[in-house]
Amino acid sequence: MQARLDNEQVQVAFGEALGKALQGHGRVHLEGELGAGKTTLTRGVLRAYGYHGAVKSPTYTLVEPYHLDTVRVHHFDLYRLADPEELEFMGARDLLDSECLCLIEWPNRGFGWLGTPDLHVHLTVSGTGRLVEVQASSDHGTQVLARLAKGWQPAGDTTDKENLT
Repeated sequence: MQARLDNEQVQVAFGEALGKALQGHGRVHLEGELGAGKTTLTRGVLRAYGYHGAVKSPTYTLVEPYHLDTVRVHHFDLYRLADPEELEFMGARDLLDSECLCLIEWPNRGFGWLGTPDLHVHLTVSGTGRLVEVQASSDHGTQVLARLAKGWQPAGDTTDKENLT
Protein backbone atom coordinates (compact mmCIF):
# COMPACT_ATOMS: atom_id res chain seq x y z
CA MET A 1 0.00 0.00 0.00
CA GLN A 2 1.25 3.47 -0.87
CA ALA A 3 -0.12 6.90 -0.06
CA ARG A 4 0.90 10.53 -0.38
CA LEU A 5 0.73 12.48 2.87
CA ASP A 6 0.61 16.14 1.89
CA ASN A 7 1.37 17.70 5.27
CA GLU A 8 1.97 16.94 8.94
CA GLN A 9 -1.75 16.94 9.76
CA VAL A 10 -2.40 14.26 7.12
CA GLN A 11 0.63 12.30 8.31
CA VAL A 12 -0.73 12.24 11.88
CA ALA A 13 -4.17 11.23 10.54
CA PHE A 14 -2.58 8.37 8.61
CA GLY A 15 -0.77 7.28 11.78
CA GLU A 16 -4.08 7.35 13.65
CA ALA A 17 -5.72 5.17 10.99
CA LEU A 18 -2.75 2.81 11.18
CA GLY A 19 -3.06 2.66 14.97
CA LYS A 20 -6.73 1.74 14.73
CA ALA A 21 -5.98 -0.92 12.12
CA LEU A 22 -3.26 -2.45 14.35
CA GLN A 23 -5.85 -2.97 17.10
CA GLY A 24 -3.35 -2.50 19.91
CA HIS A 25 -0.71 -5.08 19.11
CA GLY A 26 1.99 -5.97 16.66
CA ARG A 27 5.48 -4.97 15.65
CA VAL A 28 6.03 -2.16 13.15
CA HIS A 29 9.38 -1.22 11.64
CA LEU A 30 9.48 2.50 10.77
CA GLU A 31 12.06 3.34 8.15
CA GLY A 32 13.13 6.54 6.44
CA GLU A 33 15.86 9.15 6.53
CA LEU A 34 16.28 11.63 9.37
CA GLY A 35 13.32 13.99 9.36
CA ALA A 36 11.10 11.74 7.25
CA GLY A 37 8.39 11.75 9.92
CA LYS A 38 8.69 8.46 11.77
CA THR A 39 7.98 10.09 15.12
CA THR A 40 5.15 12.17 13.64
CA LEU A 41 3.55 8.97 12.41
CA THR A 42 4.02 7.49 15.88
CA ARG A 43 2.16 10.48 17.35
CA GLY A 44 -0.79 9.58 15.14
CA VAL A 45 -0.68 5.93 16.19
CA LEU A 46 -0.75 6.98 19.84
CA ARG A 47 -3.73 9.28 19.19
CA ALA A 48 -5.68 6.23 18.02
CA TYR A 49 -5.49 5.05 21.64
CA GLY A 50 -6.37 8.38 23.25
CA TYR A 51 -2.88 9.78 23.91
CA HIS A 52 -2.61 13.49 23.11
CA GLY A 53 0.56 14.45 24.96
CA ALA A 54 3.96 15.25 23.50
CA VAL A 55 5.67 12.48 21.56
CA LYS A 56 9.41 12.77 21.19
CA SER A 57 11.83 10.41 19.58
CA PRO A 58 13.55 8.31 22.27
CA THR A 59 16.92 8.73 20.58
CA TYR A 60 18.93 8.75 23.81
CA THR A 61 16.78 6.46 25.96
CA LEU A 62 16.19 3.98 23.08
CA VAL A 63 12.61 3.27 24.20
CA GLU A 64 9.66 5.29 25.43
CA PRO A 65 6.84 3.25 26.99
CA TYR A 66 3.22 4.43 26.87
CA HIS A 67 0.91 2.50 29.20
CA LEU A 68 -2.54 3.65 28.15
CA ASP A 69 -5.99 2.47 29.25
CA THR A 70 -6.42 -0.10 26.49
CA VAL A 71 -2.91 -0.75 25.17
CA ARG A 72 0.78 -0.72 25.95
CA VAL A 73 2.92 0.92 23.26
CA HIS A 74 6.71 0.80 23.19
CA HIS A 75 8.29 3.37 20.89
CA PHE A 76 11.87 2.44 20.07
CA ASP A 77 14.47 4.59 18.34
CA LEU A 78 17.56 2.54 17.60
CA TYR A 79 19.48 5.28 15.78
CA ARG A 80 22.20 5.46 18.45
CA LEU A 81 22.42 1.71 19.00
CA ALA A 82 26.03 0.60 18.52
CA ASP A 83 25.37 -3.15 18.50
CA PRO A 84 22.10 -5.14 18.34
CA GLU A 85 23.21 -7.06 21.46
CA GLU A 86 22.59 -3.87 23.46
CA LEU A 87 18.89 -4.65 23.09
CA GLU A 88 19.37 -7.83 25.11
CA PHE A 89 21.23 -5.98 27.86
CA MET A 90 18.49 -3.35 28.20
CA GLY A 91 15.76 -5.99 28.52
CA ALA A 92 14.15 -5.29 25.17
CA ARG A 93 13.05 -8.91 24.76
CA ASP A 94 10.46 -8.35 27.50
CA LEU A 95 9.31 -5.12 25.85
CA LEU A 96 8.81 -6.78 22.47
CA ASP A 97 6.15 -9.21 23.67
CA SER A 98 3.04 -9.91 21.62
CA GLU A 99 0.70 -8.28 24.14
CA CYS A 100 1.79 -4.78 23.19
CA LEU A 101 2.35 -2.59 20.17
CA CYS A 102 6.00 -1.95 19.29
CA LEU A 103 6.95 0.87 16.94
CA ILE A 104 10.62 0.65 16.03
CA GLU A 105 12.51 3.46 14.30
CA TRP A 106 15.81 2.58 12.62
CA PRO A 107 15.16 -1.20 12.81
CA ASN A 108 18.22 -1.91 10.65
CA ARG A 109 20.33 -1.08 13.74
CA GLY A 110 18.80 -4.11 15.45
CA PHE A 111 19.22 -6.41 12.46
CA GLY A 112 19.52 -10.06 13.39
CA TRP A 113 18.02 -9.49 16.81
CA LEU A 114 14.59 -7.94 16.22
CA GLY A 115 13.04 -10.65 14.09
CA THR A 116 10.36 -10.17 11.48
CA PRO A 117 7.87 -7.35 12.02
CA ASP A 118 4.19 -7.44 11.15
CA LEU A 119 4.57 -4.30 9.04
CA HIS A 120 7.33 -2.37 7.32
CA VAL A 121 6.49 1.33 7.00
CA HIS A 122 8.83 3.35 4.81
CA LEU A 123 8.56 7.16 4.69
CA THR A 124 10.18 9.31 2.02
CA VAL A 125 10.30 13.11 1.95
CA SER A 126 8.53 14.43 -1.15
CA GLY A 127 8.43 18.21 -1.36
CA THR A 128 6.56 19.45 1.70
CA GLY A 129 4.82 16.10 2.14
CA ARG A 130 5.73 12.46 2.52
CA LEU A 131 5.26 9.27 0.58
CA VAL A 132 4.47 6.26 2.72
CA GLU A 133 4.72 2.64 1.69
CA VAL A 134 3.38 -0.06 3.99
CA GLN A 135 4.14 -3.75 3.48
CA ALA A 136 2.92 -6.72 5.48
CA SER A 137 5.32 -9.44 6.70
CA SER A 138 2.90 -11.61 8.70
CA ASP A 139 -0.72 -12.73 8.80
CA HIS A 140 -1.47 -10.02 11.36
CA GLY A 141 0.23 -7.48 9.07
CA THR A 142 -1.90 -8.59 6.12
CA GLN A 143 -5.05 -8.16 8.21
CA VAL A 144 -3.86 -4.72 9.36
CA LEU A 145 -3.27 -3.64 5.74
CA ALA A 146 -6.79 -4.74 4.78
CA ARG A 147 -8.30 -2.76 7.68
CA LEU A 148 -6.10 0.24 6.88
CA ALA A 149 -7.12 0.26 3.22
CA LYS A 150 -10.78 0.32 4.29
CA GLY A 151 -10.31 2.87 7.08
CA TRP A 152 -7.90 5.39 5.56
CA GLN A 153 -9.33 8.38 3.78
CA PRO A 154 -7.26 11.55 3.50
CA ALA A 155 -8.77 14.71 4.99
CA GLY A 156 -10.94 16.46 2.44
CA ASP A 157 -11.18 13.41 0.17
CA THR A 158 -14.82 12.39 0.03
CA THR A 159 -14.88 10.79 -3.41
CA ASP A 160 -12.38 7.96 -3.59
CA LYS A 161 -8.92 6.97 -2.53
CA GLU A 162 -7.00 8.46 -5.47
CA ASN A 163 -3.77 8.76 -3.53
CA LEU A 164 -3.81 5.10 -2.50
CA THR A 165 -2.38 2.35 -4.66
